[in-house]
Amino acid sequence: MNDRTTTLDGPAVDDALTRPFEGASPYDTYVHASVLNSLQHPLTEAPDEMGFLVTTQVMELWFTLIVHEWRTAKVAFAKDDLPAAMDALVRSRRALTALGAAWAPIAALTPAQFNGFRAAFGRASGFQSAMYRHMEFLLGDKSARLLRAHRGDPAVHEALAETYREPSLYDEVLAHLHRQGLPVPRHVRERDVTSPYDSDPGVVETWRHVYAGPQHHPHVALGELLTDIAELVTRWRFDHVLVVRRAMGAKPGSAGSAGLAWLEQRAARPVFPELWEVRGDV
Repeated sequence: MNDRTTTLDGPAVDDALTRPFEGASPYDTYVHASVLNSLQHPLTEAPDEMGFLVTTQVMELWFTLIVHEWRTAKVAFAKDDLPAAMDALVRSRRALTALGAAWAPIAALTPAQFNGFRAAFGRASGFQSAMYRHMEFLLGDKSARLLRAHRGDPAVHEALAETYREPSLYDEVLAHLHRQGLPVPRHVRERDVTSPYDSDPGVVETWRHVYAGPQHHPHVALGELLTDIAELVTRWRFDHVLVVRRAMGAKPGSAGSAGLAWLEQRAARPVFPELWEVRGDV
């Protein structure tokens, strides 16, 4: 019998898997798991605080991936490379699905459980997340006031300001559709992209042209993929409302916001609004 076989301890293990590493393992060097696993620092003895920290940190990682994919899609739309843009949007849809599932560890916190550690994070609040703000800006939900809140961190502020100044993902979608011969109004194409995007009747008409045409056309698939993304974002927002409502009711938010009322207001903002409006006209 040699090291490659066992009788009672389980299946054979290749020698290469048990050979000592020179320093950190290749896995840790690539994934940086030891760094990730060192970032949880509960400030109380409350048993639910660790779950809250991990859930929040995992969501930040999903935000990062979603922003990456939407930026990739933007570049592809600007080049009129619809297949590459669609691939990136599909990947973001998977990430958004995982993001929604990430609520599970804290979704059923009772008020007593949440209050066991709530005071520990002081004035910290989820709406201060710069990466989530990148997501909202990419969706066209721009806000100079929320950008200004990050001025105290120059690197974060400048990165966010760049996303604020650039066309949103939806702006690039509409520009692409225009170049493909669809009737996107000029005032929409030349709008101030630092302003929040609002529904436009002319864009509803653009999508009406798409949906009235052949149902297997790539632009119909694009409309449906964007609708999937809009639905997943909206579901995540409303799940956030439910988590907060269950854990703390209508108390003010930790950073001085209106708490539940603020979240409900944000959740009600439509994502890609004309894609929803056109469905009653087709």
